[in-house]
Amino acid sequence: MERFCDELRWEREQRNVSIETICAVTKISSRYVEALESGDYAELPGGVFRKGILRGYLNVLGLDEASWVEKFEASLRASGNAGTHTENWAEFAENVRRTRVSSRPQTGVRWLGVAGMFALLLLAGWLIWTLVLHRRMEFAQRFRDTGSVQRSVSSNSASASPAANGHDTNSSIAP
Repeated sequence: MERFCDELRWEREQRNVSIETICAVTKISSRYVEALESGDYAELPGGVFRKGILRGYLNVLGLDEASWVEKFEASLRASGNAGTHTENWAEFAENVRRTRVSSRPQTGVRWLGVAGMFALLLLAGWLIWTLVLHRRMEFAQRFRDTGSVQRSVSSNSASASPAANGHDTNSSIAP
């Protein structure tokens, strides 16, 4: 039986597909495609990423995934690289979980911020309301003041008539 990597390379060459084309279509780094074709499985990322690279490669070539993935896993076990990345993957996932829990901000601090923003909004609303109400009161006071000034002016103008000044209105007529 031929090696898996040699069969994979042969299938690619038969279809006249370049490594650059596979990389462009799948967005997989050329070093991973070359490691897959050379059988250097230790250079591939572990876990689901390794199978994802293989599946992308197979999709570009139009090969049956199920049979080729089985061949790949058999080749992986034969090379001795099957279990090494699984343990590292589990350790990586556990490290991610631990750091996420410890780096989360406390919810009490968030609620304190929300309460502070609410208090600022209330204060701003109260200040605006007070200023608007104060201006209305000033306007009403000015209106009252101008109304009393106009009344006093009209009463003063009535008292400033010629008769009130001691002039006889009929005396200006010549006899």
